[in-house]
Amino acid sequence: MESSGIIHIFLTQTPPAAEAAAPSVVLPDYGFMYSITHAGTVEQLTMGLLLVFSVISWGIIAYKAKILRRAFVESEIFLDTFWGSKRLDAIYQKSETLSASPISQVFRAGYIELAKLKKREKTNEKGEVAAIDPHIADMPSIERSMRRALAAELTGLESLVPFLATVGSTAPFIGLFGTVIGIMTSFQDIGAVGNANLATVAPGIGGALIATAFGLFAAIPAVIAYNFFLSKIRVITTEMDNFSSDFLNIVKRHFF
Repeated sequence: MESSGIIHIFLTQTPPAAEAAAPSVVLPDYGFMYSITHAGTVEQLTMGLLLVFSVISWGIIAYKAKILRRAFVESEIFLDTFWGSKRLDAIYQKSETLSASPISQVFRAGYIELAKLKKREKTNEKGEVAAIDPHIADMPSIERSMRRALAAELTGLESLVPFLATVGSTAPFIGLFGTVIGIMTSFQDIGAVGNANLATVAPGIGGALIATAFGLFAAIPAVIAYNFFLSKIRVITTEMDNFSSDFLNIVKRHFF
């Protein structure tokens, strides 16, 4: 009985060698920054290019959003003034303070051309202004002036927007290029080492996937903003067309 108790105590006690735990292996953190910093040179250049595209795109998005918002607000103010006033000269003076409104600029072009035609009016003996002679007055010239102004305003509204479409269509392919290069580098490292372990494969694959993520990060907001701005520009263009038709009808009815 005494010997069995000694054996029991011996078995339950932990040997001193077992008390010293084996040192734990600390694996590197294969996270986002690790994948960027341990990617190849080509992949890093690709990500840098995509980051530049993304920054420029966000700058254009902020700028065009401000411009279009101001164009809509001032166009609404101008239309309220136009339909609420009976004097074209008063409307023209008001349009000088609404330079961001494309509709007001189209009106200004038509009004200036109309003023040039009115200088060619005949005056009778009493000094009264007679009606414009339809053979002298060139009604299509007013329409041409307004069409030129409309085209100029449309060009201004569409400026920088095609860059967003370019980024949206090319950024994923640029990111895919970085992905292909990263995978090729990983396979080359595997062939050189002769062992496909995590330490060999992780940096290249991580850098490859991060390049694709950068491409999507640059492309998705650009495509969304491009479609949004394009729809807004179409609305303004339609309003400019409608206003041009209404203004020409008013001029034809009251001056010719």
